[in-house]
Amino acid sequence: MIPGTREAGGAATAARIRSPIQTCLDALHGQYAALHDGEVATYIPELAKADPNWFGIALVTTDGCVYEVGDTRQPFTIQSISKPFTYGLALEDRGRAAVLAKVGVEPSGEAFNAISLAPGTGCPMNPMINAGAIATASMVAGHSPSDRLSRLLAVFSLYAGRDLSVDVAVYESERETGHRNRAIGHMLRNFDIIGSDPEPALNLYFQQCSIAVDCRDLGVMAATLANGGVNPLTGERAVRQEFVESMLSVMATCGMYDYAGEWVYWVGMPAKSGVAGGVLAVLPGQLGIGVFSPRLDARGNSVRGVAVCRDLSRAFNLHFLRVPRSARGTIRAQYGLSAVSSKRRRTEAERAALTTVGEHARVYELQGDMGFAGVEAVVRAVVEAAAERQFIGVDVRRVSRIEDCAATLFRDLLGDLEARGTQFILVYGAAHAKFVRALEEGLAARGGGRLRSFVDLDLALEWCETRLIAAHQPVVAGSGTVTLAEHQMCAGLSPDALAILEALLQPQHFPAGASILRRGDPADTLYLLMRGQVSVTVEVPVGTLTRLSTLPAGMAFGELAIVDHSPRTADVQADTAVECYALAAADFDRLGESHPAIKMRILQNLLRNLSRTVARLNQEIWTLSR
Repeated sequence: MIPGTREAGGAATAARIRSPIQTCLDALHGQYAALHDGEVATYIPELAKADPNWFGIALVTTDGCVYEVGDTRQPFTIQSISKPFTYGLALEDRGRAAVLAKVGVEPSGEAFNAISLAPGTGCPMNPMINAGAIATASMVAGHSPSDRLSRLLAVFSLYAGRDLSVDVAVYESERETGHRNRAIGHMLRNFDIIGSDPEPALNLYFQQCSIAVDCRDLGVMAATLANGGVNPLTGERAVRQEFVESMLSVMATCGMYDYAGEWVYWVGMPAKSGVAGGVLAVLPGQLGIGVFSPRLDARGNSVRGVAVCRDLSRAFNLHFLRVPRSARGTIRAQYGLSAVSSKRRRTEAERAALTTVGEHARVYELQGDMGFAGVEAVVRAVVEAAAERQFIGVDVRRVSRIEDCAATLFRDLLGDLEARGTQFILVYGAAHAKFVRALEEGLAARGGGRLRSFVDLDLALEWCETRLIAAHQPVVAGSGTVTLAEHQMCAGLSPDALAILEALLQPQHFPAGASILRRGDPADTLYLLMRGQVSVTVEVPVGTLTRLSTLPAGMAFGELAIVDHSPRTADVQADTAVECYALAAADFDRLGESHPAIKMRILQNLLRNLSRTVARLNQEIWTLSR
């Protein structure tokens, strides 16, 4: 299975449903595979053997979803990308004060191998340049060189989520040609930054740079930092959370050396590059990115890696200074129509049909701010649930802010869903007009269908229900008219009992739009709806009407008239031309004296219907509160 996608089956979605995030990565890979600028590093002979056309991209979220494309499993050596991880290990082993006494945190604005020491103290300017990295390597705890290497490999393996090892050929090549680094090591010894023979520290530094990883590893390692030091795939902690911000800080200011300022300006994610062609970028709390391509620019950064990270940042608004007000938009609730229904009351046959086919529709209610991470979580949930779904509904009314990237991702998702027979439904509020407009324009630009949208979730649910019932159980659709014997309030009554009851009933007719009952009116009549439909509404404090239920023929309203005679609590209006039977409360009371069995049967039917309504509402409350 292609990462970032889901195999989808069933009649509605027989083909694969593809994540738009995966589609975006594929497009970037295709675009920049044709970019041949830059040269493979040759100053370390083993690196010169790399195929300049290798190219992989991996994006990993903090909840463990991996998207990847290209040569993501091609091994290469981590090189300078190892530096922040060794720095974090030194902080854990020696403590912040001891490390800061030996290595600063100021950006040097110079190349990675610059001899950049603070005047007077001789301390390296930061742990991302070679001088600082050699110093931090000397601080890794251990009883022997092999012990220190084992500890370093164990920690790096926690970040990657798999066992890592040193590429011996690259290590030997680095050790044999690392004369400048060896000179830096002895200079550090001269200033007492390294307190003894620098060769063990240099040897460990060469080994850490020669650890073999792949592009997917970089993405997972970046996501581990984004996740506060916990690997999102394994759940294991790689570094204490208190040191993660220190690691990310030096990556943000120093990780790209003399390109650090432009990187922050254009990309805006803490990052680290390596001369083998790797680039690792971190968006705290949301995701990690790994890119691998051996062609380097004049600064020693992967040409394709820089371009991909820049475009991802622009496309998905990933700049760390534009983090949404909450770390991640959330799915407030998700459910099928067999668990949560509209306020339109259904007949028993319709209800049974929805119980059977209600899961063919799925609704996602969202809340919070929708930056890339929030949108990705929603898109992923939809992709994973898309199999055998005829309808996917997304309700954004509680979303306070929607980033521009959401329209692009939802547009691509919508097109893919509808191409496979799944209808996408959007429920939105007035504050989301810009998002809806961008989504509609995006669909039009790619020649897609129109957006099906609602401003009321209840109406959207009813729209889906009606189509599911018609498509899967067309026989349940009646003519809109019932007989007295078919009415739910008369279930179980004999023909003689029906005749007695009918003598007490008064036929009434109402045109479409007529007001049948008003809130506050005396409750003195029960109505049996025989033809048409009515809606029960209340006026909320803001002055708008809210629908409580819509009733078809075969149901009753005004039941309180025969229970406690309290004033009407809601309005009832005819949605269509309506025919009713009206049963006066006084006549019903007298029926209890002359024919108590008939009255008892009607009350039992009323209680059964109320019990079903309460059970359904309890199910909906449980579903929405999970």
